[in-house]
Amino acid sequence: MTLAAIGQFCASSIIETNKIACCQLMKKAAQQGAKMLFLPEASDFISETKEQAYSLTESIDQSSFIQGLRKAAQIERIWVSVGIHEKCTSDPQRIYNTHVVIDDQGQITSKYQKIHLFDVDIKGGPRLMESDSTKAGENINIPIKSPLGVLGLQICYDLRFAELSIQQRRQGAHILTFPSAFTVKTGMAHWETLLRARAIETQCYVIASAQIGQHNQKRISYGNSMIVDPWGTVLARCPDLTEPTLALASIDLDYLNKIRTEMPVMNHRRNDIYPLI
Repeated sequence: MTLAAIGQFCASSIIETNKIACCQLMKKAAQQGAKMLFLPEASDFISETKEQAYSLTESIDQSSFIQGLRKAAQIERIWVSVGIHEKCTSDPQRIYNTHVVIDDQGQITSKYQKIHLFDVDIKGGPRLMESDSTKAGENINIPIKSPLGVLGLQICYDLRFAELSIQQRRQGAHILTFPSAFTVKTGMAHWETLLRARAIETQCYVIASAQIGQHNQKRISYGNSMIVDPWGTVLARCPDLTEPTLALASIDLDYLNKIRTEMPVMNHRRNDIYPLI
């Protein structure tokens, strides 16, 4: 068994403040014996306007936020998964919503650009169009090796599309990861249900770190970061606090393999009747 940590906090539009909070969480997680820390979507910043988001977004190579986390990972000897904004060189009117994994040597081992964008435009109701400022990714990453097991990388709204999780399970994933910033309304209705469903149907651990609290006048996040096991049991959950917090749980691949052996659902799929995912 290997210890995993999830970190939760309320990001602002001030990158340096957010970087300090994340590096402190990395240090605390390492001190408690975690081999990897999972941080939320948009950990580098949550902007107040689209224009501010453009001005704050950098390429990964030039990002002071990522450089800070790379240094902390090397010092603390801990892996970290984190959601950030990434400059899109092909379309200056768009940015990427990106999930980056850094190893305990401070090296970037993988990045994934979110493929499902959260677009809601209800007549007479709320309008939240991620595609107004964000360019959708074009690729599903092959799951990657980590100290905890094989990771499938996703981001927030990807959680609603079971096909992606099933494909990553077929590609060898032991753990599905969802750095997120769920809204309060959808979080209260669906967050835990969706996380547990993805864990149960794929027989994977699900690790979902989320933003929490009031970021600005327009934006508030649900929180409830959690780690779910392949049986659908919530093993750890961050407290309902806006200050940076941690929760930890052990990842047991022997237990995962036991569940998959005793209930081999992937072998029972009727792909002679419906398409193979």
